[in-house]
Amino acid sequence: MAPSLEGYDSFKHFLISSPSEYVAHVETNRPEKLNAFIEDMWLELGQIFRKLSHDPSVRVVIFSAVGERAFTAGLDVQAAQQSGMLIPDGKSDGARAATRLRRHIQEFQDSVSAIEHCEKPVICVMHGISIGLAIDLSCCADIRICAKDAKFCVKEVDIGLASDIGTLSRLPKIVGNNTWVKEVCLSARLFGAEEALAVGFVSRVLESKAKAIESATEMATLIASKSPVAVQGTKNILNHSRDNSVAENLRYTGVWNAAMLQSNDVSTAMLSGIKKTKPRFEKL
Repeated sequence: MAPSLEGYDSFKHFLISSPSEYVAHVETNRPEKLNAFIEDMWLELGQIFRKLSHDPSVRVVIFSAVGERAFTAGLDVQAAQQSGMLIPDGKSDGARAATRLRRHIQEFQDSVSAIEHCEKPVICVMHGISIGLAIDLSCCADIRICAKDAKFCVKEVDIGLASDIGTLSRLPKIVGNNTWVKEVCLSARLFGAEEALAVGFVSRVLESKAKAIESATEMATLIASKSPVAVQGTKNILNHSRDNSVAENLRYTGVWNAAMLQSNDVSTAMLSGIKKTKPRFEKL
């Protein structure tokens, strides 16, 4: 059992530990409900990843879930109905009802997007049931791997709505196959780990959840040993590249590195290469 990460004990729905130096492991902890999300959970998730983003003791984040059956079954629809989230209040006119719902969706989107906006690389490990919100969450991660038992589904059309938390915005850019994206999003059909690997949604399929967590921890430990200036800059520039032209990204990269190349990490890395020693980088 990895030690808990100092300063993260107050969160109710997530376990946050540190399996190795500079690595944080965030686990959704509602296995009795297949890790389905209620409002308190996504608000807490946003708080966690915003805190991790600025924590100098963290350089890489692993995101997974407790239990053997599910990464997440998505939104807890029953809880959402009981809270009135999905039901018009019957009192407001259309514009006011729409404004209330738009603000609620925005809050939900911002909480999930905190994973993508985290300055540190995020490795998402999925297993078992991984549907609906599971796709929104994992699309925000930088690296996705899964166990071979993972079953994925863009589920929202089956509950009468278009996915609105990020899947439709991010998934086409991740896999680069528009016809496949439309097929799975319009049909809400299940697809498995091997299909997810074939289309590029995940980069690795492991034998079990335990093996996937082990692989993610090895990967995170390796990344955490690198210069945090270089790693965080690489994530930032790659994300900018995804959303902008080559010319715009080259200009952005030049401005970014004009500042960040002034880091001591460059000389530290070069010197360690010459001396064949392991470099140690200061916290960022």
